[in-house]
Amino acid sequence: MKSEKITTIQQVSRRSYDDACAAAHALDLIGERWALLVMRELMLGPRRFSDLRAALPGISANVLTQRLEGLEANGVLRRRELPPPAASRVYELTAWGQEAEPILQTLGRWAARSPLHDPTRPFSTASLILSLRTMFDGSADRPLRIGLRTSTGTYLARVADGEIAVDSAPLEAADAVLAGTPEVIAAAIYGGVPLADLEAAGALTLVGDRVAVERFVRLFPLPPKAETEALNPSGG
Repeated sequence: MKSEKITTIQQVSRRSYDDACAAAHALDLIGERWALLVMRELMLGPRRFSDLRAALPGISANVLTQRLEGLEANGVLRRRELPPPAASRVYELTAWGQEAEPILQTLGRWAARSPLHDPTRPFSTASLILSLRTMFDGSADRPLRIGLRTSTGTYLARVADGEIAVDSAPLEAADAVLAGTPEVIAAAIYGGVPLADLEAAGALTLVGDRVAVERFVRLFPLPPKAETEALNPSGG
């Protein structure tokens, strides 16, 4: 049984590192281009093929099919058929695949320090939700319940006791609700763009406790940019 599993992984990972290091094996499993981003999109729950294509505009249907097949063969995700009336196929992470979220968070915190990071590129709802779980600094002095509405669903951020949980949920219990694209909501949280400016431009809608939202958007400070010799050869 063990040898059969190893053969499957080697067949899926066409360019195996042939290295016993667990980090090398992880790259054999999920190191193909787009694989981690497919996993990122599935961190919020099951998605249809078309949902994944829409969230990853740079991926082709052929490559997405290959990545889904590879991740399924390696035990990272599974596919299932939804019952009627939906009657469509969805992909979802296995329990083991879901354990990779801290990997994405660590990569995100590390890469956010890159001077080359371009925050104006496409930004999915999954990216937004995972970034909130990643960048939260735990300094809220009272509980907050902030709803987020994008074109792909509604999510409730619950802040209490120095921790945050952000999950797909109805928004009736929210103190306030922010509605807009992930890029616009990120501009308010990470870009420092005033809420009033985004509202005036018609890009963002805020309903509810404005003070709660203003407190919320200050809970996600970005780390300082790294200084590297390659980018700053003079060392100044």
